[in-house]
Amino acid sequence: MAKTLELNFITDTGKSANVTVDSPKEPIDPAHVKLAMEQVIASNAFYSVNGNLVSAKGARVVERNVVEYELI
Repeated sequence: MAKTLELNFITDTGKSANVTVDSPKEPIDPAHVKLAMEQVIASNAFYSVNGNLVSAKGARVVERNVVEYELI
């Protein structure tokens, strides 16, 4: 089961931008996630096609199961 932490930001154009983190350390601490998102915004390390990140909108952990089938 693959897990990712999706960080959702608002850009200076009012649109959404996501940053995903593979295999996040659990349990997720919302206070630490918010602090990390604020640091990402302050560092201006990421630019999206929708503009610069200006605020944290939300975060979520997404789990996905992959089942591969051999075709005969």
